[in-house]
Amino acid sequence: MKTLLNDVPSGVSSLKAWTLAAAREVYEAPFNDLLFRAQTVHRENFDPNLVQLSKLLSIKTGGCPEDCGYCSQSAHYPTGLKASKLTEVEHVIAEARKAKEGGATRYCMGAAWRSPKQRDMDVVIAMVQGVKALGLETCVTLGMLSPSQAASFAEAGLDYYNHNIDTSERFYKEIITTRTFADRLDTLENVRRAGIKVCSGGILGMGETEDDRIDMLVTLANLPAPPESVPINMLIPMPGSKLADAAPVDPIEFVRIIALARILMPQSYVRLTAGRTGMTDETQALCFFAGANSIFIGDTLLTATNPGDDRDSSLLRRLGLTPKALEVSRNVGTVGALRGDIE
Repeated sequence: MKTLLNDVPSGVSSLKAWTLAAAREVYEAPFNDLLFRAQTVHRENFDPNLVQLSKLLSIKTGGCPEDCGYCSQSAHYPTGLKASKLTEVEHVIAEARKAKEGGATRYCMGAAWRSPKQRDMDVVIAMVQGVKALGLETCVTLGMLSPSQAASFAEAGLDYYNHNIDTSERFYKEIITTRTFADRLDTLENVRRAGIKVCSGGILGMGETEDDRIDMLVTLANLPAPPESVPINMLIPMPGSKLADAAPVDPIEFVRIIALARILMPQSYVRLTAGRTGMTDETQALCFFAGANSIFIGDTLLTATNPGDDRDSSLLRRLGLTPKALEVSRNVGTVGALRGDIE
């Protein structure tokens, strides 16, 4: 086994900041050594047989002015997806109630915006408050946030804000030109300063190199505080999008990235996100062994397909994995809702 694997404690890094070279050395270790280390780190920080379940709902679909090459909701590409209006608050809360009954402990709401307009802020805040009143954790993904918008969501009791960095800074401009990599980091900083937990990860399969994938994780791990949740997506090529003909990701390479995410960010939840419909059960099992401990449930992720509850329940049962239960504290949040502390 390489020196780095022997000398660095499995739960934490002795380095003040990860370098691309150090992270690559971990990533390139023999597969069994890499998974052994990742599973060891995982057990030191989490119950290895619990999986956190989240549910994602699109509250405003299509018509996005950004040109993200992977996205069916971008107005720049002929994907055939029509723009919708912002969903009614009552519908969102009704769907959140169903998600809770299905075992979800976190409810995520996504809108295809560059950033939320002020006229929409009150509506989304009402959604957050209504979902929190059900005892669920809340997360929204709405594009870029200003410091004042982040503060408003914090005041409303929002638990998490999702804003993926998508890929490495080097490769980023090949996928998106309407906002910069620095813009994304600025939003993460605004969210963190407001006291909201950060959810940020990326996408594999957009034509990036292995070093780009590793560097993406290094960027996240080296933030002043790593994200509490790290979603790792396998690209689902969307017809009409810039990446409609992208080549599939090698499953072993995907598992290696999951393992590296666990090692670089020991206390973060690592979520298997988009792309699970294209994974075999065996690939998903390896991802769980490598340290993934969160998934989205339901048959739809925004505009993409998801395995569905029946397949997920069957897989978790076969693997002896148990959904993590909602933990409710006695403290009351800013909107009078019971607060969870799942991630």
